[in-house]
Amino acid sequence: MVSYVFLLLFVVMAGYMIRFVYRDADLYKNDSRNAKRMKQLENKFLRGDIMAADETVLATTSVTEDGGESRSYPLGQTFAHVVGYTGRGTTGIEGMANSYLQDSHTNPALRIVEALRGIKSSADSVITTLDVGLQETAYSALSGHSGAIVVMEPGTGKVLAMVSRPGFDPNTLEEDWEVLTSESNTSSNLVNRATQGLYTPGSTFKVFTALEFLREYPYNYNEYSFSCDNVYEAGEYSIKCAHGVAHGNVDLSEAFAESCNGAFADIGQQLNFKEFMQTCEEAGFNTSLKTRVPIAKNHFVLDSNDSQWDVLQTSIGQGETQLTPMFNAMVASAVANGGTMMNPYVIDRVLSKYREKVASFGPARLRRIMSKDEARILKEYMDACVAYGTGDDAAGEGYHAYGKTGSAQTRSDRETNAWFIGWAEDSRDPERKVAVSIVVEEGGSGGSVAAPIAKQIFEEWRNRDLSEEQYGNDAQEEDASDEDLVG
Repeated sequence: MVSYVFLLLFVVMAGYMIRFVYRDADLYKNDSRNAKRMKQLENKFLRGDIMAADETVLATTSVTEDGGESRSYPLGQTFAHVVGYTGRGTTGIEGMANSYLQDSHTNPALRIVEALRGIKSSADSVITTLDVGLQETAYSALSGHSGAIVVMEPGTGKVLAMVSRPGFDPNTLEEDWEVLTSESNTSSNLVNRATQGLYTPGSTFKVFTALEFLREYPYNYNEYSFSCDNVYEAGEYSIKCAHGVAHGNVDLSEAFAESCNGAFADIGQQLNFKEFMQTCEEAGFNTSLKTRVPIAKNHFVLDSNDSQWDVLQTSIGQGETQLTPMFNAMVASAVANGGTMMNPYVIDRVLSKYREKVASFGPARLRRIMSKDEARILKEYMDACVAYGTGDDAAGEGYHAYGKTGSAQTRSDRETNAWFIGWAEDSRDPERKVAVSIVVEEGGSGGSVAAPIAKQIFEEWRNRDLSEEQYGNDAQEEDASDEDLVG
């Protein structure tokens, strides 16, 4: 009996050691509390490169004549937030992939040879999912504005571009640090608005209000009708449609396409608060999502204790509801993907100095947030929004676009934030899709400001040759743990 106990203990310990070596080792090396170990690796290896999907170098380390090391970012501010920086802590991909970028998985024999020759061996390099052309297009489109843009593949979660403005130059970060972090600087240049910025969603939230209405009225949602004269009166409160527009008689699809605030305020009062909360939380609100790209927690608050005004505001995407541009991209992608929300990722694979594959990361499902039938109906509504509604400026040649605009009020003395979320399908191959989430701070109307930006991105994406291998590894399963990518 004692022998069996010792055998069991041996098996458990062996299993733990195997798990540690093959799954958890990099996680512990990357832990901020293990600074001594990371410093040893920094002194031992030359920090690895970060590259775009086509292997354009985004971050590299060079050695000066006197043996000093310098980290540089060839494309500068364009990729600043998503690539991140190192030195003043680590952010972005520099942080998420820190354990790889500071360690080497090159054959030990080759490392010995390099050491004998007095050469500091290079650490592993990271190939990202980022597309240089799409990143440059998105960055240019936000010129002169604060805001964020996320571009991703709906069916895989692969992030093709991520932009936040205003930004910073990672090549002069040390010199600019005091200015960037001073109390007088209110621009939050170092914050990645795409993943950490919390915004009022405005009418893009009507995706959720419509979804809840479909669920609570599955047999007669098509019978919904509302007469809009621009002002909706509800007790002592009133809700106005944007720009003084009176939409007339609209059904649910038309109300969605034209972004009729009155109709959605009316719909909101017909919903069960508890069930609405459940729908939103199942989609990812009020929880720390276990995403490969860390994002801030999204907030949705509505219960039976809220006032009628809170209900009206929440139903049209105002009130206390807040979300990140990345999450809004995930929501649009889920509709495009038949209801399944994919886990967004920016690291495709890791290579050693001699291009041996160290790890690769493929598509992974995060959660199902709606049924296929619900996604199909919402897709029809988002189709109408671009076909004849507020998102028509996102339409273009060679692709079919779907979307939802938003104009979110933040302060009465400021212009609204302009939103557009949606996706495009390539006319040559409808299975080829790209999703976007765009927010332009104080930009005004989502339809006139954010939708045209979506068009620029869709056109840049559509004009690619289908034979080009733009997006790296298309593996169906990830070969490495998600925990390896948490910074």
